[in-house]
Amino acid sequence: MHAELIVDARNATGESPVWHPQEQALYWVDIPAGRLHRWRLRDGASHSWQAGEMLACIARCGDDWIAGMQSGIFRLQADDQGGLTGPRLAEVRHARPEMRFNDGRCDRQGRFWAGTMLLDMGAAARVGALYRFDGGNDPLQIRLDGFIVPNGLAFSPDGTRMYLSDSHPDVQAIWAFDYDIDSGTPYNRRLFVDMHEYPGRPDGAAVDEDGCYWICGNDAGLVHRFTPDGRLDRSLAVPVKKPAMCAFGGPGLDTLFVTSIRPGGDLSDQPLAGGVFALRPGVKGLEEPLFRG
Repeated sequence: MHAELIVDARNATGESPVWHPQEQALYWVDIPAGRLHRWRLRDGASHSWQAGEMLACIARCGDDWIAGMQSGIFRLQADDQGGLTGPRLAEVRHARPEMRFNDGRCDRQGRFWAGTMLLDMGAAARVGALYRFDGGNDPLQIRLDGFIVPNGLAFSPDGTRMYLSDSHPDVQAIWAFDYDIDSGTPYNRRLFVDMHEYPGRPDGAAVDEDGCYWICGNDAGLVHRFTPDGRLDRSLAVPVKKPAMCAFGGPGLDTLFVTSIRPGGDLSDQPLAGGVFALRPGVKGLEEPLFRG
């Protein structure tokens, strides 16, 4: 299956793609640059906005965005001058200095979940944690901890199962949890996929309308689809080594968009690294929930 380049974005770390159905546009972030990007389907035009610190993950909140950044959870608004500003709704108390939020999204009920990590991945420090933000004035509280690089967060179509991975080379595991949709509580954690058995480290993820779990195989240039029972169904190739996260979009939610990472060094074998790609996998996805805090 051919992967089409839609934006040669050259993002250092392109993450958190979110399809905006009313605008028929794809939004995503470049984490270290602190930038929010948009690509419009109707004319292929792209635009970006600058935030004040690293910007890791986003979810729609009316006309604004809920975002996990370096210092906490923010509500951000894009202005006509190319800025991305707004109040910090909740401060995070990191376990160590030099940490930031990483992967995140809303559950089916509109609660915002996001994980944290140490910037120095090489330290392999298990100081990462997963937080849930419901809104209001309550302080952020850790819901799960002990991770190096929490990633791959996704929810089943009915919201009763939660997925989470740790993409560090020492772990490379994807877990499934039962999920209490009334209280927003994951429980009954079990290993869903041991990614040591497949190409690539588990990075960002999405779930399709059949309940299958799509996960980017970082370092392998692949996006894998696993059935709900953990069986590998297919693997799709992209022309870069480090696909970072995928999301369904397009008018029929039948396009799989994939963001990627542009590492340093010689890129002669992957000149499109950091770009955003589109594939037609033959299945449809689900609209991302709005934040309802």
